[in-house]
Amino acid sequence: MTPPAHGSAPAPVLPPVLIVSGTGTEVGKTVVTAAVAALAASRGRRVAVVKPVQTGEPPGPTGDLASIRRLSGVTGTHELARFPDPLSPEAAARAAGRPPLDLAVAAVVIKQLRFEADLVLVEGAGGLLVRYDPAGRTIADLAVMLDAPVLVVTTPGLGTLNHTALTLEALSTRRLASAGVVIGAWPAEPGLAERANLTDLAVIAGQPLAGAMAAGAGRLSRADFLAAARAGLSPAFGGAFHGETD
Repeated sequence: MTPPAHGSAPAPVLPPVLIVSGTGTEVGKTVVTAAVAALAASRGRRVAVVKPVQTGEPPGPTGDLASIRRLSGVTGTHELARFPDPLSPEAAARAAGRPPLDLAVAAVVIKQLRFEADLVLVEGAGGLLVRYDPAGRTIADLAVMLDAPVLVVTTPGLGTLNHTALTLEALSTRRLASAGVVIGAWPAEPGLAERANLTDLAVIAGQPLAGAMAAGAGRLSRADFLAAARAGLSPAFGGAFHGETD
């Protein structure tokens, strides 16, 4: 698949705030967030990326935002809380003996960033309904506070149809807009299930897939990652993906 030449297509119209969530953990949210950021930045857009809660990382320079900076070149990144145990945000805060992140405060921070950036990307932790505090607030609640659409990242293999359908149903129940469904890691050698799911996920989404990022894209150089982002995301995000993979 050959990406279009830079500037050959109209710039996509993205919302001021976009939530990137998923059907679960380790589905490729960070790579997809980096891809959206890289494409927007390549078109001269001012991009900020927010990770409300980073779990499973000790204090220091590691984490999802470090990966996003390395892959996209976007430096305006903001981590609002970090807990070392690889648990849900609520459970990780509890294990650390610290208060959870107040999502209302996070919403204020994100709204303020809108004055500094053309696009604010917010990467959630785990799946859409993972708990952030004892009251049961989730990244979906943050999306409601921000009136922001949600880009759903999913897996390509067995089980993805149910997980994706449940996630989209949860969005619909909360009257949240879906910005599309992206496969976070499309295998180099897809099997029958993956090929079938490429069609069936679009049916579940009610629209063409918003992308399918190649597995291993997170290990690429910045220049190669930009090319992978163009190939792996749809024109709605500045890419060339049209529902088919090589």
